[in-house]
Amino acid sequence: MPEGRNGELMRQAPPPRAADERPLVTPLQHFYRTSTLPCPYLPDHLERKVITELAGREAKAFYDDLCRAGFRRSHHLAYRPSCAGCQSCVPVRVAADRFIDGRSTRRVRRANADLASSTVELRATGEQYRLFTRYERSRHAKSEMAAMTFGDYRAMIEESPIETRLIEFRDSDRALVGGCLTDVLDDGYSAVYSFFDPVLLRRSLATFMVLRLIDEAKAEALPYIYLGYWIAGSDKMSYKTRFRPLEALSENGWQALAL
Repeated sequence: MPEGRNGELMRQAPPPRAADERPLVTPLQHFYRTSTLPCPYLPDHLERKVITELAGREAKAFYDDLCRAGFRRSHHLAYRPSCAGCQSCVPVRVAADRFIDGRSTRRVRRANADLASSTVELRATGEQYRLFTRYERSRHAKSEMAAMTFGDYRAMIEESPIETRLIEFRDSDRALVGGCLTDVLDDGYSAVYSFFDPVLLRRSLATFMVLRLIDEAKAEALPYIYLGYWIAGSDKMSYKTRFRPLEALSENGWQALAL
């Protein structure tokens, strides 16, 4: 259950912003701190988050600003890690307007040239859920998401307070091989969650789905794709370094990620 100091509501100003960014739309907002849980990415580490609710007429503008401050979305909440003594989770975004394919991304495009992608109605289906479940049990078996019911999955897909799109990826036989839930921002897209057929590792579908978002951002003259967090040494997040220029958020604002 979210808690503040001594278990009570924490009311504070929004998180710091870079000097060249405009102020947050909402000058004062309720933020909460979650209880401490085991970290899903780093063994022997504990995780804690700062969260806030996205609601009302200003939800989208507020969320746009929060994304630039390193937050992510889950349902109607925006969150950011706030772990004692650890800053391993680094917010990253692709500068889509300056992205140029390299050898590895060209290979991924060729490997998936037979796939068709389309933005579909924001509605959960049994077909999606079965693929999602296979993906979670294969890739994140110990996570809470691996135990999600269809109702949980439906809420993840359908309950969004801001503009959200669902992109499906299908092979030549029309079989569903991947899905990407994406939020629409004023300066690009935020990749909320992606899942794919875990047996199709050679396709590098996680990379291909990001390439799809980059192409769409370029077509709409939007500069960024927000990819969530990157952790040095995490194999599950290593694919994010394929996208250059890749920017990271620090106390000095968004800057090129040094790899």
